[in-house]
Amino acid sequence: SVCLLMQVAMPCVLFAASPSELHLKGGTNAEMAPQIDYTVMVFKPIVEKFNFTFNCDIKRRGYYPQGGGEVVVRMSPVKELSPINLTERGTVTKIYGRAFVAGALPIKLAKDMSAAAVRCIRREIRDLYINIQPVREPEDQAVGTGSGIIIVAETSTGCLLAGSSLGKRGKNSDKVGIEAAEMLLQNLKHGGTVDDSMQDQLIIFMALAKGVSRVKSGPITLHTQTAIHFAEQLTKAKFTVTKSEEEDPGNDTYIIECQGMGMINPNL
Repeated sequence: SVCLLMQVAMPCVLFAASPSELHLKGGTNAEMAPQIDYTVMVFKPIVEKFNFTFNCDIKRRGYYPQGGGEVVVRMSPVKELSPINLTERGTVTKIYGRAFVAGALPIKLAKDMSAAAVRCIRREIRDLYINIQPVREPEDQAVGTGSGIIIVAETSTGCLLAGSSLGKRGKNSDKVGIEAAEMLLQNLKHGGTVDDSMQDQLIIFMALAKGVSRVKSGPITLHTQTAIHFAEQLTKAKFTVTKSEEEDPGNDTYIIECQGMGMINPNL
């Protein structure tokens, strides 16, 4: 997964001596890892709140099992990372996304995924325009055959939460759309400012940042617990997780707080 390679590399290149250009090859849309669309649409704008920017250029998409995707990531180092405060969820203002097919698959599958997802979300959220574009990836920009969908909800305070799903042989395209829609609705239900997938990806940056970061989230995932455990072992950062009280008691909401170690880039 190019997205997992990117996750591993990013904290290192942020504290490098000079700008980096990473050429990452493999699957861009793979199981058990964030899809590249999630990385660009959700991870990037949120993680840039730590006060750095990066550029992600998708040269080619690659799918299971042959991979073959390629993404070029460019980023400059920072002196230090700023802490983040993501505790106000706001209200959902728009829902958008993309349902894609590549290789041998017809665009009809993308349209079916999109329509099924919209129907599913409509049952819970009636008054919002939902724009999920069905797309066929250009032949020269995709290797192999693949399909999937990502749906993002944006809130009035700039929070981004998503649901996504991948198609595979023998899996009904309606089911793929519904899976992503249900994941999004689940993430919206808990009242946090980040979704389940984003939660653990923020931990390492919170640990490295200078000052106190606070993030409001739904139930703490095992990935996040593991990330906190190792971040505390490897740095002087200290995490606390507390149940968020101000919510409706039925909501399973938590505040992840971190006193960051304040890593300083010795090269700058």
